[in-house]
Amino acid sequence: MEGLSKKEIEIVAWLEFHEKYFFTSLDIEKFSKNKAQRYNITKNLLKKKRIVKLNRTKYYLIPIKAKSGSWTVHPFIIADEACNSNEYFIGGWAAANYWKLTDQIPMQIDVFTTKRQGKIKILNTKIVFHRTTKKRIEQAVTKKIGSAYTFKIEKRQKSKKWLKSRS
Repeated sequence: MEGLSKKEIEIVAWLEFHEKYFFTSLDIEKFSKNKAQRYNITKNLLKKKRIVKLNRTKYYLIPIKAKSGSWTVHPFIIADEACNSNEYFIGGWAAANYWKLTDQIPMQIDVFTTKRQGKIKILNTKIVFHRTTKKRIEQAVTKKIGSAYTFKIEKRQKSKKWLKSRS
């Protein structure tokens, strides 16, 4: 791992060994003497593309086995982690494709939340945040990817209705 300091290698190795691919700066607190040093370590790992920022407090670790620095994770997991698994659901074309209502592969993941809005690009995944109400979020269903990750997605019937409104 060229370009990484001894401390940065130690942090990346520790996170990967403990399978903390999604982490906060508090998870690496024990590797720094103070908040300023922790900030600098985080900033340097971001600059060296060993971690990716998901939101104000959460980061994603690019694993050591990703030699070229490129890596991918299921976009629904990225969306879930960017929203801290809280008050959101996935809708639009991504939901329609998930429910097999369309064969069209979505160009972006539409995330409906009460907390944020705008566009971000994380690990080649374009995520567009839309504002919505808590009532709509409560109507979403929770699904699983693999054995460890869950995400919230718009109900099949709502996706079908949304898709009909598009034509």
